[in-house]
Amino acid sequence: MTRHILTAVAWPYANGPRHIGHVSGFGVPSDVFSRYQRMAGNKVLMVSGTDEHGTPILVQAEQEGVTARELADRYNRVIVDDLQGLGLSYDLFTRTTTRNHYAVAQELFKTLHRNGYMIEKTTKGAISPSTGRTLPDRFIEGTCPICGYPSARGDQCDNCGNQLDPTDLIDPRSKINGETPQFVETEHFFLDLPALAEALGSWLQTRTDWRPNVLKFSLNLLDDLKPRAMTRDIDWGVPVPLPGWEDNPNKRLYVWFDAVIGYLSASVEWARRSGEPDAWKSWWCNPEASSFYFMGKDNITFHSQIWPAELLGYNGLGAHGGSPGEFGTLQLPTEVVSSEFLTMEGKKFSSSRRVVIYVNDFLERYDADSLRYFIAAAGPENQDTDFTWTEFRRRNNDELVAGWGNLVNRSISLAAKNVGAVPTPGTLTEADAALLDTSKAAFASVGALLERSRFKAAIGEAMRVVGEANKYLSDQAPWSLKDPSQHERRDTVLHTALQVVDDCKALLTPFLPHSAQKVHELLGESGVWSGSPEVREVSEEGGPDYPVIQGDYASAAARWASRPIEVGRPLAPPKPVFKKLDESIVEDELARLGGE
Repeated sequence: MTRHILTAVAWPYANGPRHIGHVSGFGVPSDVFSRYQRMAGNKVLMVSGTDEHGTPILVQAEQEGVTARELADRYNRVIVDDLQGLGLSYDLFTRTTTRNHYAVAQELFKTLHRNGYMIEKTTKGAISPSTGRTLPDRFIEGTCPICGYPSARGDQCDNCGNQLDPTDLIDPRSKINGETPQFVETEHFFLDLPALAEALGSWLQTRTDWRPNVLKFSLNLLDDLKPRAMTRDIDWGVPVPLPGWEDNPNKRLYVWFDAVIGYLSASVEWARRSGEPDAWKSWWCNPEASSFYFMGKDNITFHSQIWPAELLGYNGLGAHGGSPGEFGTLQLPTEVVSSEFLTMEGKKFSSSRRVVIYVNDFLERYDADSLRYFIAAAGPENQDTDFTWTEFRRRNNDELVAGWGNLVNRSISLAAKNVGAVPTPGTLTEADAALLDTSKAAFASVGALLERSRFKAAIGEAMRVVGEANKYLSDQAPWSLKDPSQHERRDTVLHTALQVVDDCKALLTPFLPHSAQKVHELLGESGVWSGSPEVREVSEEGGPDYPVIQGDYASAAARWASRPIEVGRPLAPPKPVFKKLDESIVEDELARLGGE
């Protein structure tokens, strides 16, 4: 049965280019998942965009001597180009500064307010004494009053996981310039999380198939739920849509309130741009649809607590009751898929300390699929992982070049040289049948792992088939079958190998879409096997043009099944699918990082 699958991908912040640590958490895993689901015949809607509001944008804009909008415009385009180059197959990658996003975010706020879940309170807000500017919670650091961790943030402690307010911190300081923030009284709207705690807890108790670390962390958050401010003293963001507030130039919606709503607003924008304005409802208002949210572990609280609470309040399902707004009853997340952190050469990514490689710089020097492979096979799926150039080179050379690339090259070159086409097989031996059975069975085993977002195990299982096929070729040695009486056996071995190459092409497509297209063509086929994202310039009434990522993925031929290869299809001598990396790249890259 065809399912509707929403892939909701964390929104990269538009205050600079993204590095490979970022895309290891939100980018590649979500794309692998979406490509698999499309191949399996499901209707996928993969959405995201650049997050462009909040104080960090203002701070970065001031440092660069530009306006917040100019900064957002610049890095929106940089990020769009990077993610497209990596092959991330968004149905729509947009931005939060669109009129559409403002309207959707304001609709949710107004309905939450009408249902009684946005309460007005006087509180103490942090400002910078030197600039007078509001300091967001995440830009304030201090000692956690609960566990004593010295680098807790103003919104939560990453050590013990507890939610905090900046005023809770011991010895708070600004992460921007180190000064002690000044706390002043101000009026704000708070999301009444205690009124939503019972509904939120009941829902979380049903999420038994989540990754254990995500579910445990989320359930622990319920122990001390407090109302959370959803507006800020700032002049850059979505206006607060209430009388007396909407015309106040210094009050805006909290960036994290509107950012998570982006999943919905991007879906609405996608539907409008597709010519079917209500199409988004098949993913958001359909109880049979599934939604999967991909992010790094530092964003779990916003996706397993804040966003579900907003949806419950919008639907009128908290202690205050209420009724849904104009969008109708909205479905809560099916699963929150969180990755751990990627470090680099044993250190945290840091632009200021040059411990970083940006996506664009990486793609200028290496193939996108080499990075995608590393992230899938050795990335931070369920524990923090270190990226080293030595390990990257080893995996590229030993596994992609000498493993998968070697199988493709040997199989096709032997068939091209000896037959010139896909050969006609004779009677299968036990070894032939066993390999074909292994290859076909992998669609079920790899697919089951991808359904559960177990990417590392899934690509390991696919590469196991590659290994079995390489061993088969070595054992059968078709190059030695030169006598005319042996040609039928030679052709049977080569046909078997080519069938498994075609199967492995499909099994590896979600992970390695660029090389899958190459293999498709090397096997003598034409047309698009694996759909590629495109950057398109779009317009919005009343706003400036901007780039988005979209793609025509439905017309691609890729399917999650073994397809019999066509006997007699012409084959030409193949070109290498992957590039072998010289040992010098390790030394060169470490020198770029400042050396070791």
